[in-house]
Amino acid sequence: MAHGDITHIDIPVSDTGRAREFYGALFGWQFGEPPGFEGYPMWQAPNQISGGGLAPRSDGFTQPRSYVEVDSIDDVLAQVEASGGTIVAPKSEITETSWYAFFNDPDGNTIGVYEGTTDTSA
Repeated sequence: MAHGDITHIDIPVSDTGRAREFYGALFGWQFGEPPGFEGYPMWQAPNQISGGGLAPRSDGFTQPRSYVEVDSIDDVLAQVEASGGTIVAPKSEITETSWYAFFNDPDGNTIGVYEGTTDTSA
Protein backbone atom coordinates (compact mmCIF):
# COMPACT_ATOMS: atom_id res chain seq x y z
CA MET A 1 0.00 0.00 0.00
CA ALA A 2 1.09 3.55 -0.65
CA HIS A 3 0.56 6.84 1.18
CA GLY A 4 -3.08 7.81 0.64
CA ASP A 5 -4.46 4.33 -0.09
CA ILE A 6 -7.53 3.15 1.82
CA THR A 7 -6.08 0.25 3.75
CA HIS A 8 -8.74 -0.94 6.21
CA ILE A 9 -12.42 -0.45 7.06
CA ASP A 10 -13.83 -1.17 10.52
CA ILE A 11 -17.54 -1.95 10.71
CA PRO A 12 -19.19 -1.53 14.13
CA VAL A 13 -21.32 -4.54 15.07
CA SER A 14 -23.27 -5.74 18.08
CA ASP A 15 -22.98 -9.46 17.22
CA THR A 16 -19.79 -10.57 15.45
CA GLY A 17 -21.13 -14.04 14.65
CA ARG A 18 -24.21 -12.65 12.96
CA ALA A 19 -22.13 -10.03 11.11
CA ARG A 20 -19.65 -12.66 9.85
CA GLU A 21 -22.49 -14.74 8.50
CA PHE A 22 -24.23 -11.73 6.92
CA TYR A 23 -21.17 -10.24 5.17
CA GLY A 24 -19.79 -13.64 4.22
CA ALA A 25 -23.03 -14.57 2.47
CA LEU A 26 -23.60 -11.13 0.98
CA PHE A 27 -20.11 -10.35 -0.37
CA GLY A 28 -18.15 -13.59 -0.13
CA TRP A 29 -15.80 -12.10 2.47
CA GLN A 30 -13.48 -14.52 4.21
CA PHE A 31 -12.85 -14.04 7.95
CA GLY A 32 -10.00 -14.84 10.26
CA GLU A 33 -8.75 -13.91 13.70
CA PRO A 34 -4.97 -13.65 13.46
CA PRO A 35 -2.88 -14.30 16.57
CA GLY A 36 -3.02 -11.24 18.79
CA PHE A 37 -6.36 -10.17 17.33
CA GLU A 38 -8.64 -12.79 18.92
CA GLY A 39 -12.22 -11.56 19.21
CA TYR A 40 -11.68 -9.11 16.35
CA PRO A 41 -12.78 -10.88 13.16
CA MET A 42 -10.90 -9.46 10.19
CA TRP A 43 -12.41 -9.71 6.71
CA GLN A 44 -10.77 -10.02 3.34
CA ALA A 45 -12.58 -9.13 0.13
CA PRO A 46 -12.35 -11.47 -2.85
CA ASN A 47 -9.86 -9.10 -4.56
CA GLN A 48 -7.40 -9.88 -1.72
CA ILE A 49 -6.69 -6.14 -1.47
CA SER A 50 -9.61 -4.71 0.49
CA GLY A 51 -10.06 -5.71 4.08
CA GLY A 52 -11.10 -4.63 7.52
CA GLY A 53 -12.55 -5.78 10.77
CA LEU A 54 -15.76 -6.24 12.71
CA ALA A 55 -15.36 -4.15 15.84
CA PRO A 56 -17.67 -3.87 18.85
CA ARG A 57 -20.15 -1.03 18.50
CA SER A 58 -19.64 1.65 21.16
CA ASP A 59 -20.88 5.14 22.02
CA GLY A 60 -18.19 6.79 19.90
CA PHE A 61 -18.13 4.18 17.15
CA THR A 62 -21.46 3.79 15.40
CA GLN A 63 -20.57 4.18 11.71
CA PRO A 64 -17.99 2.38 9.53
CA ARG A 65 -14.54 3.94 9.78
CA SER A 66 -12.01 3.97 6.96
CA TYR A 67 -8.26 3.96 7.54
CA VAL A 68 -5.82 5.60 5.16
CA GLU A 69 -2.23 4.37 4.79
CA VAL A 70 0.29 7.13 5.56
CA ASP A 71 4.06 7.38 5.56
CA SER A 72 4.09 9.22 8.91
CA ILE A 73 1.18 9.53 11.34
CA ASP A 74 3.07 12.26 13.21
CA ASP A 75 3.37 14.37 10.05
CA VAL A 76 -0.27 13.80 9.08
CA LEU A 77 -1.62 14.71 12.54
CA ALA A 78 0.42 17.92 12.52
CA GLN A 79 -1.04 18.75 9.11
CA VAL A 80 -4.58 17.89 10.31
CA GLU A 81 -4.38 20.48 13.07
CA ALA A 82 -2.77 23.08 10.79
CA SER A 83 -5.57 22.55 8.24
CA GLY A 84 -8.52 22.97 10.61
CA GLY A 85 -9.11 19.37 11.66
CA THR A 86 -8.96 17.93 15.17
CA ILE A 87 -7.24 14.87 16.56
CA VAL A 88 -9.73 12.43 18.06
CA ALA A 89 -7.29 9.70 19.16
CA PRO A 90 -3.50 10.15 19.18
CA LYS A 91 -1.02 7.77 17.61
CA SER A 92 -1.44 4.36 19.30
CA GLU A 93 0.41 1.09 18.84
CA ILE A 94 -1.24 -1.88 17.18
CA THR A 95 1.92 -4.03 17.04
CA GLU A 96 5.62 -3.28 17.39
CA THR A 97 5.64 -2.24 13.72
CA SER A 98 2.26 -0.56 13.24
CA TRP A 99 0.24 2.35 14.61
CA TYR A 100 -3.10 4.10 14.11
CA ALA A 101 -4.76 7.40 15.01
CA PHE A 102 -8.11 9.10 14.34
CA PHE A 103 -8.94 12.64 13.38
CA ASN A 104 -12.00 14.64 12.45
CA ASP A 105 -11.92 16.67 9.26
CA PRO A 106 -13.39 20.22 9.34
CA ASP A 107 -16.85 18.73 8.61
CA GLY A 108 -16.68 16.33 11.57
CA ASN A 109 -16.00 13.11 9.62
CA THR A 110 -13.82 10.70 11.55
CA ILE A 111 -10.98 9.17 9.53
CA GLY A 112 -8.39 6.68 10.71
CA VAL A 113 -4.76 6.74 9.63
CA TYR A 114 -2.44 3.74 9.65
CA GLU A 115 1.35 3.48 9.50
CA GLY A 116 3.46 0.35 9.43
CA THR A 117 3.07 -3.31 8.67
CA THR A 118 0.74 -5.85 10.18
CA ASP A 119 0.54 -9.47 9.13
CA THR A 120 -3.21 -10.16 9.19
CA SER A 121 -3.10 -13.60 7.62
CA ALA A 122 -5.05 -16.10 9.66
